[in-house]
Amino acid sequence: MEHRQMGASGLLVPVLTFGTGTFGGVGPLFQAWGNSDVAEATRLIDICLEHGLTMFDSADVYSDGMAEEILGQAVRGRRDQVLLATKGNFRTGPGANEVGSSRYHLTRAVDGSLRRLQTDYIDLYQLHAFDACTPVDEVLRTLDDLVRAGKIGYIGCSNFSGWHLMKSLAVSEKHGLARYVSHQAYYSLIGRDYEWELMPLALDQHVATIVWSPLGWGRLTGKIRRGQSLPATSRRHGEFSNVCGPPVAEEYLYRVVDGLDLVARETGRTVPQIAINWLLQRPSVASVVIGARDEAQLRENLGAVGWSLSSEHVALLDAVSASTPAYPYWHQRANAERNPPPV
Repeated sequence: MEHRQMGASGLLVPVLTFGTGTFGGVGPLFQAWGNSDVAEATRLIDICLEHGLTMFDSADVYSDGMAEEILGQAVRGRRDQVLLATKGNFRTGPGANEVGSSRYHLTRAVDGSLRRLQTDYIDLYQLHAFDACTPVDEVLRTLDDLVRAGKIGYIGCSNFSGWHLMKSLAVSEKHGLARYVSHQAYYSLIGRDYEWELMPLALDQHVATIVWSPLGWGRLTGKIRRGQSLPATSRRHGEFSNVCGPPVAEEYLYRVVDGLDLVARETGRTVPQIAINWLLQRPSVASVVIGARDEAQLRENLGAVGWSLSSEHVALLDAVSASTPAYPYWHQRANAERNPPPV
């Protein structure tokens, strides 16, 4: 398993991270994603470690905390072999202060995650979203205190806009506070908005990108194709079918899938493996979060590493997934002499 540096830090992370959103299955939303219990989670983690995948990502809201509990039990006795990453910020209770990135909520959220994970430190703690109601100084001073207390090793963020992240980095630099080393962001062959602003920022400021939902909210599994019905087990069925990312035009999706199918035939790889491998060749990407309902799915995703797409196949996938950037990025690209794109 290849390892890459986590932004402007000395931490090395595997290029694949295992996401634990399928652990627990508490509530209709997470039940639709997966429901691995401790025994199955332990087996999946065994397979990850056999392949050199040592980083595991969770969040306090995954299955109402059950995902963290299961992860903690599954790595018991081998804590020093793994990197534990988790997230906080979303609402965890009915109280007025049980949400966001205030000192009140973050300190309690971290202590709760530590308890559920059965550990005394979290390797990477990430804000699950930006909190526009809490001053950035308060957020970063709280995280810095938690780092100094030894409860957190490194801090990261997730789902920030460019100005959210840049303002935060500026505050950290101004006051000498802990700095975000990573940004966990949505990026896929059918979701390339990340490239417009967040990728150039990541490269300029040395912030590593951890990609979530690399298969485009389940659209790039190889099971969704032109003229075919959704598979019976698709999470795109039922009451949470609308919680599957932004709408994607059908013709655009099928154009990308057709390109993936072509590359699959020429390489002997599967559609998910190709989609993940393409991401691992993009600038700023340090690790890609993979999930799995079962052992077969995990082994398939692990097959995305140890090889590289050819430049011709990368160019083909770039072309079929290309889209017009939002303003002002399309205007900047017209002045490529002074605004060269990162890719």
